[in-house]
Amino acid sequence: MNETVLARLETLPNAPGCYLFRDTKGVIVYVGKARNLRSRVRQYFAAGSTDYRYFVPLLEKVLGDIETVVTETEKEAVLLEDSLIKEHKPRYNVRLRDDKTYLSIKLDLRADWPRLEVVRRPSADKAQYYGPYPSATAARRTLKLVNKHFKLRTCDDATMASRTRPCLEYQIKRCPAPCVYEVDRESYGQQARFVGLFLEGKNDELAKSIEADMKTAAKSLAFERAAQLRDQLSAIREVQERQRVSEVSDRDRDVVGIYREGDAVALAVLVVRAGFVRDTQVTLLTRCELPDDEIVDAFLSQRYGVGEDDVAKRSRIPDEILVPVLPEAHEGIAQWLTDQRAKKVEVAVPKAGSRARLLAMANQNAQHRFRERRVVEKTAEEHADALADRLGLLKPPRTIECVDISHHRGQDTVAAIVCLKDGAPNKKNYRSYHVKEDTGGNDYAAMLEVLRRRFARGKNHEAGWEFPDLFMVDGGRGQLGVALAVLEELKIDGLAVCSLAKERENVTGDKLVDRVYLPGRKNAIAIDRHQAALVLLARARDEAHRFSNKIREGLHHRRRLASELDQLPGVGTKTRVALLKHFGSLDAVREASLDQLERVSGVNAPRARAVFEHFHGKSG
Repeated sequence: MNETVLARLETLPNAPGCYLFRDTKGVIVYVGKARNLRSRVRQYFAAGSTDYRYFVPLLEKVLGDIETVVTETEKEAVLLEDSLIKEHKPRYNVRLRDDKTYLSIKLDLRADWPRLEVVRRPSADKAQYYGPYPSATAARRTLKLVNKHFKLRTCDDATMASRTRPCLEYQIKRCPAPCVYEVDRESYGQQARFVGLFLEGKNDELAKSIEADMKTAAKSLAFERAAQLRDQLSAIREVQERQRVSEVSDRDRDVVGIYREGDAVALAVLVVRAGFVRDTQVTLLTRCELPDDEIVDAFLSQRYGVGEDDVAKRSRIPDEILVPVLPEAHEGIAQWLTDQRAKKVEVAVPKAGSRARLLAMANQNAQHRFRERRVVEKTAEEHADALADRLGLLKPPRTIECVDISHHRGQDTVAAIVCLKDGAPNKKNYRSYHVKEDTGGNDYAAMLEVLRRRFARGKNHEAGWEFPDLFMVDGGRGQLGVALAVLEELKIDGLAVCSLAKERENVTGDKLVDRVYLPGRKNAIAIDRHQAALVLLARARDEAHRFSNKIREGLHHRRRLASELDQLPGVGTKTRVALLKHFGSLDAVREASLDQLERVSGVNAPRARAVFEHFHGKSG
């Protein structure tokens, strides 16, 4: 240990705060907090220390200096630690998720026609926010359930203002189409309030309100309205039966469970609202040798959004947070949460009763998901072994990338590269490309451009662009030839490549199974769809097809719906939306006078003149 560190250990303060470990180059490699900085930091270097975190033995080699920041209270240390971790991203601190915030669902009851929106950063706009949801899938699953039974509009304000006839949602009876038809505002507002109760988990209160409205509608002979309320009531009761926990309580709880085997950890959260399990969220961590209390510490700081908007903080903080082990700064965390919520929040380890049963349930969920993941990984490992054996690869491919080209009648040519890691989609490494050259539907030319761009970034060792264990092109010998030509052009060696041709019939009517083409091999390797060796390749190919078609359809849709206003210099999205919202259609904008254009809110005189002169000429 160097003399600088030894000197720091002698001058550490007996006060709460944060400590920063810097390596010999001055880079911060770890940030921690402590109730007593002197006591906590010296524990790392005490003889016979029982601290088993994986980086502790490395400190003697990498540690160059220790920096401390004193705070007045333990709560301030909690806030400062999370801020420092987000800013410096130390290599030895655990991060349970990326820098994005959790998703929330927004409902603004003050709007003329309220609707639900998925947002990532709630703001102080007096709307109601529900969540958090750990993924877009979880949030949209909730939206789908709400839209099915409560029938709020799904379109945004600009789309609603410009619509002249009802959309498909109206046709399938999931929206009353207030954009076109006369809709009773009071009835619609009542539905929006029902949605708020549902998202808050107040299903008992919601069921009573719906039942009362149903009886009122029946007495007034509004049988269609009564039938709709009856269906809503049935849906709510079904959710109640599915989500009821062992003991009804009016307290909101988040229950954190942990299961681990070595350095692999599963962390499960039961979101309990008013006695109902509303959601189960699981995070899987690998190479995590931190103790359970530090994992819980990181989870509490990150989930409840230190440094985010106050609305987002308050919307996700429950009355109680039940954990399997208390972190060192649990009192400071509880005080911080209490301050944010303006209501007492308890962080506790339950020992008996219904709360202990909830914690056991959370631990069981973590264990189940952990073992479920282990089965998936084992199966993927077997498939990779079979593939390596069948293709003669030097090692089983843990990561596989596949490229696919898609176009619409020779136009809107795009490409997608997807990545599988241990048999599962690794979406952070998905790539999409808009082909720059006019290839006229020539897949070979498009693939040549895309592979040059992809392989060049891998050759330059750009972060996040590392080469996979196996790179696959969708197609036959010709497509493989393009990939090999690019590798030779860029002087890239050692990358395993292949192409996968689809199952088809030849001219004599014989059925040819999927075939894999390899460099330097004349004949393709036939692989039956039921063989384990084909599973990973077929999965990568199908995912590449799906992703490339999605990109191409989105580009084609945007081109088809593009307005003539989009082409005007100096006229941006806000101006275009303001004009279409005010006049209702492009034809009405075209016919408007200069004076009418200038009176549109949000459109200044120069932009109004640019629009007018585009349609009428400068002499108009």
